[in-house]
Amino acid sequence: MPIHQYGYRATERSPKPQQFDRSDSHRTMKTTKLLAHLIMAWIAMSAIACFAQKPADVGVNEMVIRKYYSAYEKKDWHMLELILADDFTFTSPAGDDHIDLKLYKERCWPNAENTRKFDLEKVIVAGDDAYVTYNGWTNDGRLFRNTEHFKLRDGRIIANECFFGTGISFPNNRAKK
Repeated sequence: MPIHQYGYRATERSPKPQQFDRSDSHRTMKTTKLLAHLIMAWIAMSAIACFAQKPADVGVNEMVIRKYYSAYEKKDWHMLELILADDFTFTSPAGDDHIDLKLYKERCWPNAENTRKFDLEKVIVAGDDAYVTYNGWTNDGRLFRNTEHFKLRDGRIIANECFFGTGISFPNNRAKK
């Protein structure tokens, strides 16, 4: 028996073509298109919302970081203590390896007496992380330029990692540069 071009034998009864309902197909296509447009609109709105909004904690965290430097300029330990967490740690190349708040006050806070001002060149806050590059000036006009990485939690600083740059590194450094 010969096989028909559509895959059935010529002697067999031909399969009936199924009825094609154009209205069902049209309705399915409209629904699919609508769904695709809704998904694209949702993605676009989500992207805009992500880039357009600044989370509230970012603004708070930037304010906390600026207060940190202001406390040094004003020589106000109480102001600084309010924004440092109880479990605060400080790290720097000067031998400070995750020192606690008490040791930080003993070793680092005396620098406030010799700090005239900070020019914050760049403040970048991303969630609970902040990076600051600044030029600091001593009372006698010496420059220290550093970058610091802060970790924050609930509007308080939990860690500061200082990276020394050009100049004298920190105000009470007696090295000649």
